Amino acid sequence: MFFTCGPNEAMVVSGFCRSPPVMVAGGRVFVLPCIQQIQRISLNTLTLNVKSEKVYTRHGVPISVTGIAQVKIQGQNKEMLAAACQMFLGKTEAEIAHIALETLEGHQRAIMAHMTVEEIYKDRQKFSEQVFKVASSDLVNMGISVVSYTLKDIHDDQDYLHSLGKARTAQVQKDARIGEAEAKRDAGIREAKAKQEKVSAQYLSEIEMAKAQRDYELKKATYDIEVNTRRAQADLAYQLQVAKTKQQIEEQRVQVQVVERAQQVAVQEQEIARREKELEARVRKPAEAERYRLERLAEAERSQLIMQAEAEAEAVRMRGEAEAFAIGARARAEAEQMAKKAEAFQLYQEAAQLDMLLEKLPQVAEEISGPLTSTKKITLVSSGSGAVGAAKVTGEVLDILSHLPESVERLTGISISQVNHKPLRTA
Repeated sequence: MFFTCGPNEAMVVSGFCRSPPVMVAGGRVFVLPCIQQIQRISLNTLTLNVKSEKVYTRHGVPISVTGIAQVKIQGQNKEMLAAACQMFLGKTEAEIAHIALETLEGHQRAIMAHMTVEEIYKDRQKFSEQVFKVASSDLVNMGISVVSYTLKDIHDDQDYLHSLGKARTAQVQKDARIGEAEAKRDAGIREAKAKQEKVSAQYLSEIEMAKAQRDYELKKATYDIEVNTRRAQADLAYQLQVAKTKQQIEEQRVQVQVVERAQQVAVQEQEIARREKELEARVRKPAEAERYRLERLAEAERSQLIMQAEAEAEAVRMRGEAEAFAIGARARAEAEQMAKKAEAFQLYQEAAQLDMLLEKLPQVAEEISGPLTSTKKITLVSSGSGAVGAAKVTGEVLDILSHLPESVERLTGISISQVNHKPLRTA
C-alpha cells in the first residue's frame, strides 16, 4: 500500500500478486505488479454548522448555541494522512463531515455544561477558544485538523438572555440619563469657564501682543545693530580683500618682472658670451699675436737699452767721480765758509741772527700774502667805520705783517726791536 497526494484528494494504491509476470526486453528484466484496488479520500476544507439545542449550562439554564467550524484532512502530514485513511477510507465526503460534526457538537455541549450563560454571552472569544482547543486535540487523532471555529449564535426559549438584556438596557438607559444630566451640568460649567478663559485669553493675548511688539522692537534694534556691524565688517573685508588682491597682483607683476629680468640677464649673458667668443676670434687672437711680436721687439729693445744703460752708467760713474771730487772741494770751501760764519756769529751773535731773520722776512711776507694772490673773489663786510674796498685788504695784510715781529719773538725768542737798540760786541 502506498499514498499519492494531489491538491484536493489523496489516492491509496494497494496490490498483491503471487506470480507476477516477467518481461524481458533488450537483456533487461522488468517485474510488473498486479494492481487490485485504488481508493481516494477528499482533502477539501469542510464547513460544519455545529448546533447544540437546549443544553443545560452550569447553573441549569438551557440555551441553544450555533457555531461554524472549518475542518480539513491534512495531506502534507503523512502520519495524519495515514490515520485519516484508516478512519475514513471508503467513506464519502458527507460521511466524513458528519463524523467530524458529531465530534465537534459533543465537545461544544461539554464546554457549554461547564460554563454559565453569562460567561458564554459576555466572553464568546473564551468559549470559542476552548471548543477549538478541545476539539482539535480529539480530531487530530483521526487525521483531521480544525482550521477555525467561531460562535455564531446564542438563544434560549425562557427569555433568560432577553432579561439579561433588559437589565443591561435599563442600566444603560439610567447611565445615559445620568450622563446626560452630568453632561449638561459640565457643559454649563465648561461654558462659564470658557467665557472666563476667553476674556483671560483676550487679555493675555493683548499682553502677549504688547510683549511681542516690544520684543520685536528690541530684536529689530539688535538685528539692525548686527546688520550694520556685519555690513561694516563686510565693507572692511571687501576693502581688505581688494588690498590683498592688489598686493597679489603687484606681487605677480613683480614676479613677472623678475622673470623678465632673469630672462634679459640670461639673454645678456648669452650675448656677452657670444661677444666674448667674437672678441676672442676677432681681437684677442690677433692681439696675442701682436703682443708676442711686441714682446719680442721689446725684448730686443730692452737688450739694446740695457747695453746703452750700461754704457751710460759707466759714463755717469765717471762723471759722478768727477762731480764727487768737485762737490768735495765745494763742501770743503763751504765748510770753511761756515766756520768763518760761525766765528762771525760768535763774534756778533744777536746781530748776525737779526741779519738772517731780516733776510728771511720777505719770504715770510710772501708766504703770508700768497693765498691772497690765488683768491678769485673776496667779500668784505663793513661795520660803517674805517676803510673799505682794496684799502681794507691792504690794511688787513699790513696788520698781519705788523704782528710778525711778535710771532718771530715767540718762535725764536729774539726781539727785533731790542736788538736794534743794543750795541754790537767786538772780539
